[in-house]
Amino acid sequence: MMVDLEFIWQGNSLRDWSTALGLALSINLFVGVLKWLIEHRLAKVARTSHRKMDDVIVAMARYTKQLLVFGVTLLAGTRYLDLPVGIDHVLIKVATIAGFLQLGLWLSGALNFWIEHYRRQSMSRDLAAATSLAAISFVGRVLLWTFLVLFMLDNLGVNVTAMVAGLGVGGIAVALAMQNILGDLFASLSIVIDKPFVIGDVITVDSFTGSVEHVGLKTTRLRSSTGEQIIISNSDLLKTRIRNFKRMTERRMLFNFGVVYETSPALLAAIPALLRDIVATVPQARFERAHFKAFGSSALEFEVVYWMTNPDFQLSMDAQQQVNLALLERLQEAGIELSHSAAALAPGALKPVSR
Repeated sequence: MMVDLEFIWQGNSLRDWSTALGLALSINLFVGVLKWLIEHRLAKVARTSHRKMDDVIVAMARYTKQLLVFGVTLLAGTRYLDLPVGIDHVLIKVATIAGFLQLGLWLSGALNFWIEHYRRQSMSRDLAAATSLAAISFVGRVLLWTFLVLFMLDNLGVNVTAMVAGLGVGGIAVALAMQNILGDLFASLSIVIDKPFVIGDVITVDSFTGSVEHVGLKTTRLRSSTGEQIIISNSDLLKTRIRNFKRMTERRMLFNFGVVYETSPALLAAIPALLRDIVATVPQARFERAHFKAFGSSALEFEVVYWMTNPDFQLSMDAQQQVNLALLERLQEAGIELSHSAAALAPGALKPVSR
């Protein structure tokens, strides 16, 4: 069956329509081949090159959508045709929408690359900056697409001014309906700006302790010492008191013990000096005080305080063990008996202090 290429449809012959479609597909094919070359050839060069622009181009190429490109090339291929006004307007609108969407994807690809690039660098230098980049990435994408959509609608002939005013009124209603979500969002921004903690810090929130893994737009995730993940909403997080152990410069060690009532006053008076000598032998420890604190119900109670100049928890517990063992040995040598009812050595709370 022969097709009459001179048949006129919508004011143009089928030959002209075929030529226009072929031109649009050829341009689209050229863009597809260029995308493939960038993703496979330039990507290899970018891995060995120190030029970040090569990586940016590769990242943008991966966000190229051939269907959107075809929406633009179809308009380019039909420019020489004598088209009816209705079809011409449809093609212009399709090309405008496709062009702005593709531009948005390219800019998003570039933005994501730079955010990820700085995030990787920040993780090794400045964890606070790495925390901030999550919020910057979200805000950047929102602003990018907001402006692109507004420009696109303006080019499509939509009254953007009236729409912005309408969105303002609608935004108030949405804000009232989403108070909790927006509260978490603003709390996330407060965490990013004020930096009470950053990724990698060990914090205590109420009765939960863990290392900060992720600060999101709605929640913050901690990894506890027992392995489970603790998820806390950002607004709840800022309403409570947070203890940040990562920012300790020294760790205060306090413990109590008791000796039997039969101990003579002379031996009791010698115990603080004995403890001072013991703590002096512990690396990175600084003695503060040791006192005969109280007459307990079944023991004479002592309280001991010293500081670890290195706040590492493992190091502090090693030091406490060394002090405990040395104290047992020295008390036995002096003939001083520990009170069994006082549970012998009773480590107290480890109280962190930042200086």
